[in-house]
Amino acid sequence: MATVQSIDRAFGLLAALARQPGGISELARKVDLPTSTVARLLATLEGCGAVERDPDGTGYRIGPSIVTMATSVDPTQSLLAVAQSHMRELVDMVAEAVGLAIPAGYEVHYVGQIDCANPVQVRDWTGTSLPMHVVPSGLAILAHWPEAAVDRFLARPLDRYTPNSMVDPERLRERLAQIRSDGFVWALEEFSEGINSVAAPLFNSTGAVIGALHSHGPSYRFPQEPLRDIIAGRVSAAAVAVSESLGHLA
Repeated sequence: MATVQSIDRAFGLLAALARQPGGISELARKVDLPTSTVARLLATLEGCGAVERDPDGTGYRIGPSIVTMATSVDPTQSLLAVAQSHMRELVDMVAEAVGLAIPAGYEVHYVGQIDCANPVQVRDWTGTSLPMHVVPSGLAILAHWPEAAVDRFLARPLDRYTPNSMVDPERLRERLAQIRSDGFVWALEEFSEGINSVAAPLFNSTGAVIGALHSHGPSYRFPQEPLRDIIAGRVSAAAVAVSESLGHLA
């Protein structure tokens, strides 16, 4: 039990140092431990490179071994690991499949999905890439790109996939502005007839858009019109929760 407690305390220290470097006394206050205990833990963590001294020697910061481990993690897998619990909760709330997507050039790439219990549902799009302008995940990401990047995207020929696909650049500019205002976007049979979807953007600790969370289902049942705003709100709230877990402050 003592070993488990030590691990728990060590992770608490590392979490505090990840937020802000500090000295022994300051860290002891933050993690609510005696200074002697914090000093012993820091000495052990310093010995294995998990923490290191500040250049002036007055405090501690995250060390090279933690940095090396962090940079070796696949960013997509890291994002999925953070998002999965929120995705499961969202599936339970909206009763439809929930997916995660990231930008891949001028396309959006689906990297994960959690299915709902309904026997009739939309296929799993994991591993598929689609043009940003015809799916809500892509639109949610595109809405938060720099203006110059959006200009380059809209200067290209945009393919129409269904009669509902929006391909006019000026209409798309207006739509992107609305997405930034609303925090979400619906796409009703714009990529494929019979499929509706709603998405909200995901942000990292620097405020950059890094992906989108979406829910999709057959158009005959999703969304039921009285629940449309409720579903959009829940998708938005889940996306905010994932972003906060990544260190984003709204």
